[in-house]
Amino acid sequence: MRDVGDGTPLMKIGEVAERTSLSIRSLRHYDEMGLASPSAYSPGGFRLYTEADVERLLTIRRMKPLGFPLERMREFARAVDALHDDPSDAEAAAVVESVRVETAERLRKLRKHLAYAEEFAEIVDDVSTRFTAPPAP
Repeated sequence: MRDVGDGTPLMKIGEVAERTSLSIRSLRHYDEMGLASPSAYSPGGFRLYTEADVERLLTIRRMKPLGFPLERMREFARAVDALHDDPSDAEAAAVVESVRVETAERLRKLRKHLAYAEEFAEIVDDVSTRFTAPPAP
Protein backbone atom coordinates (compact mmCIF):
# COMPACT_ATOMS: atom_id res chain seq x y z
CA MET A 1 0.00 0.00 0.00
CA ARG A 2 1.28 3.45 -0.89
CA ASP A 3 -0.11 6.87 -0.18
CA VAL A 4 -0.86 10.09 -1.96
CA GLY A 5 1.08 13.16 -0.87
CA ASP A 6 -1.67 13.91 1.66
CA GLY A 7 -1.20 10.55 3.37
CA THR A 8 -4.28 8.89 1.87
CA PRO A 9 -3.40 5.19 1.57
CA LEU A 10 -3.48 3.70 -1.91
CA MET A 11 -4.07 0.07 -2.87
CA LYS A 12 -2.98 -1.81 -5.95
CA ILE A 13 -5.58 -3.34 -8.23
CA GLY A 14 -5.01 -6.90 -6.94
CA GLU A 15 -5.80 -5.90 -3.37
CA VAL A 16 -8.89 -4.02 -4.51
CA ALA A 17 -10.03 -7.02 -6.55
CA GLU A 18 -9.67 -9.22 -3.48
CA ARG A 19 -11.48 -6.78 -1.18
CA THR A 20 -14.38 -6.22 -3.57
CA SER A 21 -14.68 -9.75 -5.01
CA LEU A 22 -14.47 -8.17 -8.46
CA SER A 23 -12.07 -9.42 -11.09
CA ILE A 24 -9.12 -7.32 -12.18
CA ARG A 25 -10.68 -7.37 -15.63
CA SER A 26 -13.92 -5.88 -14.24
CA LEU A 27 -12.00 -3.16 -12.40
CA ARG A 28 -10.18 -2.22 -15.61
CA HIS A 29 -13.47 -2.27 -17.53
CA TYR A 30 -15.15 0.01 -14.99
CA ASP A 31 -12.21 2.40 -15.28
CA GLU A 32 -12.39 2.39 -19.09
CA MET A 33 -16.16 2.99 -18.96
CA GLY A 34 -15.70 5.94 -16.58
CA LEU A 35 -17.76 4.17 -13.95
CA ALA A 36 -15.13 3.88 -11.23
CA SER A 37 -11.67 5.18 -11.92
CA PRO A 38 -8.73 4.87 -9.55
CA SER A 39 -7.66 7.99 -7.69
CA ALA A 40 -4.08 7.75 -8.88
CA TYR A 41 -1.65 5.95 -11.14
CA SER A 42 1.86 4.88 -10.22
CA PRO A 43 4.79 6.26 -12.24
CA GLY A 44 4.68 2.94 -14.11
CA GLY A 45 0.98 3.42 -14.98
CA PHE A 46 -0.50 0.99 -12.44
CA ARG A 47 -3.93 1.82 -11.06
CA LEU A 48 -3.96 2.89 -7.41
CA TYR A 49 -7.17 3.05 -5.39
CA THR A 50 -8.27 4.79 -2.20
CA GLU A 51 -10.76 3.52 0.37
CA ALA A 52 -13.36 5.84 -1.23
CA ASP A 53 -12.72 4.14 -4.58
CA VAL A 54 -13.30 0.76 -2.94
CA GLU A 55 -16.60 1.97 -1.48
CA ARG A 56 -17.72 3.13 -4.92
CA LEU A 57 -16.78 -0.24 -6.41
CA LEU A 58 -18.71 -2.04 -3.67
CA THR A 59 -21.76 0.07 -4.51
CA ILE A 60 -21.42 -0.93 -8.16
CA ARG A 61 -21.02 -4.57 -7.18
CA ARG A 62 -24.25 -4.34 -5.18
CA MET A 63 -26.15 -2.71 -8.03
CA LYS A 64 -25.09 -5.23 -10.67
CA PRO A 65 -27.10 -8.25 -9.41
CA LEU A 66 -30.16 -6.03 -9.23
CA GLY A 67 -29.92 -5.62 -13.00
CA PHE A 68 -28.93 -1.96 -13.16
CA PRO A 69 -27.24 -1.15 -16.47
CA LEU A 70 -23.76 0.40 -16.39
CA GLU A 71 -25.08 3.79 -17.48
CA ARG A 72 -27.51 3.88 -14.56
CA MET A 73 -24.71 2.90 -12.18
CA ARG A 74 -22.58 5.72 -13.58
CA GLU A 75 -25.44 8.18 -13.23
CA PHE A 76 -25.99 7.14 -9.61
CA ALA A 77 -22.28 7.35 -8.75
CA ARG A 78 -22.05 10.82 -10.27
CA ALA A 79 -25.12 11.94 -8.35
CA VAL A 80 -23.62 10.70 -5.08
CA ASP A 81 -20.39 12.57 -5.89
CA ALA A 82 -22.39 15.71 -6.68
CA LEU A 83 -24.27 15.47 -3.38
CA HIS A 84 -20.99 15.13 -1.48
CA ASP A 85 -19.86 18.37 -3.14
CA ASP A 86 -23.22 20.15 -2.81
CA PRO A 87 -25.89 18.53 -0.60
CA SER A 88 -28.50 20.91 -2.03
CA ASP A 89 -28.03 19.70 -5.64
CA ALA A 90 -31.67 19.02 -6.57
CA GLU A 91 -30.88 17.21 -9.82
CA ALA A 92 -28.50 14.80 -8.08
CA ALA A 93 -31.01 14.26 -5.28
CA ALA A 94 -33.66 13.41 -7.88
CA VAL A 95 -31.37 10.80 -9.44
CA VAL A 96 -30.70 9.22 -6.05
CA GLU A 97 -34.43 9.19 -5.26
CA SER A 98 -35.29 7.55 -8.58
CA VAL A 99 -32.62 4.88 -7.98
CA ARG A 100 -34.08 4.35 -4.49
CA VAL A 101 -37.53 3.76 -6.00
CA GLU A 102 -36.10 1.44 -8.69
CA THR A 103 -34.17 -0.48 -6.06
CA ALA A 104 -37.28 -0.97 -3.93
CA GLU A 105 -39.17 -2.34 -6.95
CA ARG A 106 -36.31 -4.64 -7.95
CA LEU A 107 -36.05 -5.86 -4.35
CA ARG A 108 -39.80 -6.56 -4.26
CA LYS A 109 -39.48 -8.67 -7.42
CA LEU A 110 -36.45 -10.53 -6.06
CA ARG A 111 -38.30 -11.34 -2.84
CA LYS A 112 -41.21 -12.68 -4.88
CA HIS A 113 -38.83 -14.84 -6.95
CA LEU A 114 -37.11 -16.03 -3.79
CA ALA A 115 -40.47 -17.08 -2.34
CA TYR A 116 -41.19 -19.04 -5.54
CA ALA A 117 -37.76 -20.67 -5.35
CA GLU A 118 -38.31 -21.67 -1.72
CA GLU A 119 -41.73 -23.14 -2.58
CA PHE A 120 -40.18 -25.09 -5.45
CA ALA A 121 -37.37 -26.37 -3.21
CA GLU A 122 -40.01 -27.72 -0.81
CA ILE A 123 -41.79 -29.48 -3.69
CA VAL A 124 -38.53 -31.05 -4.86
CA ASP A 125 -37.73 -32.17 -1.30
CA ASP A 126 -41.20 -33.72 -0.94
CA VAL A 127 -40.94 -35.56 -4.26
CA SER A 128 -37.41 -36.68 -3.48
CA THR A 129 -38.42 -38.01 -0.06
CA ARG A 130 -41.50 -39.77 -1.38
CA PHE A 131 -39.85 -41.54 -4.29
CA THR A 132 -36.37 -42.21 -2.95
CA ALA A 133 -37.23 -43.34 0.56
CA PRO A 134 -36.70 -47.04 1.22
CA PRO A 135 -39.92 -49.07 1.17
CA ALA A 136 -41.59 -49.71 4.49
CA PRO A 137 -40.96 -53.22 5.94
